[in-house]
Amino acid sequence: MTGYWIIVFCMLVAQLLFVLSNHVIEIRSILLPSKGHLFIGCNLMIVIAMATAEMWLRSTSQYHKQAVVVCGFAVSYLMYFVLEPFVDGAQMTLMMPIMISLVYFDRRLLNALGAFSLLFYAVIYLGLEQRLLDKPLLEFLMVECVFIVFVVMAQAVIVRAREVREHLEQLTKSEQELMVERAISDKLLKIDALTGLYNHKTFHEYLVSLLEQCESNGLRLQLALFDIDNFKRVNDTYGHWVGDLVLKEVAAKVGGLIGLNDFAARYGGEEFAVIFTDKSVHEAYAAAEEMRLKIAAMEHPYAGGKPITVSIGLCDYQLGDGKEKLFRKTDHALYAAKHSGKNAVVTASATHEDDNILSYA
Repeated sequence: MTGYWIIVFCMLVAQLLFVLSNHVIEIRSILLPSKGHLFIGCNLMIVIAMATAEMWLRSTSQYHKQAVVVCGFAVSYLMYFVLEPFVDGAQMTLMMPIMISLVYFDRRLLNALGAFSLLFYAVIYLGLEQRLLDKPLLEFLMVECVFIVFVVMAQAVIVRAREVREHLEQLTKSEQELMVERAISDKLLKIDALTGLYNHKTFHEYLVSLLEQCESNGLRLQLALFDIDNFKRVNDTYGHWVGDLVLKEVAAKVGGLIGLNDFAARYGGEEFAVIFTDKSVHEAYAAAEEMRLKIAAMEHPYAGGKPITVSIGLCDYQLGDGKEKLFRKTDHALYAAKHSGKNAVVTASATHEDDNILSYA
């Protein structure tokens, strides 16, 4: 409707300037050339039609398209009655209703408005223009041809617009599918296929990034290395498929117990790694101990019903240590846990540079 208001406003301003510049006392109308009040009446009806349509659109959510079409049709013909005595080619205003179909990209509406406009203008010509203004038949035929050409061109615009929309939809769909494929591919590159935890490569990438945060922002971090006790015996006794099941179940338990800010990965073979962040060393130790206990409490009927345990080495990162020293400390702690009877959590001491003094659980 905003476009209609702009057109009507421009037309009214143009009329006012025309009247003031030519000092016209009485303005002729197509309906009755000697009666200027009909000219004013047409303008008034235009404003009434616009206001009615505007109130309808604001007051209800139904039949908006119909209201716009009816208003456009009424306004276009009233404008034609006003402009026709003074403006050559005023019939172009009659194309306004057909333009609405382009706004909605509605081919049915376009065909209906085109047919109706052809018939309605024929009635206007035969009933008024031919009799009152003695307009030639050729002009009528030319206007009808313009209607037909305009409808055909509008059809082409709608068809082309739909083709472009379908192309964009296909392109968007292809891009979405490509994004999904990339996400899946990226996930496959980062995830260990057997356990569903992050793989060795991703673990190191994430650890490097976190250690930078530790050095620059003082982020607290602890590294825990898990090793399944006597895992070779499980494979040799029950087969590798049972060993794979054990790895999956242990990984699932570890993944379910870590916090939102923690990171779990399959480090290699039967060894897992967990990075604890934003925890004190005591909180990290408690979390590792909880994992050890809950893994030991799991049942494995396919492995003879015997418990599967893990040994855990834990190290609190000290500023300036770097990744290599952090791993040495954690490996020493894991080694100590394996050789102290297994099924234990051992914390590396943070106060000795030789990394050989450990705190046992």
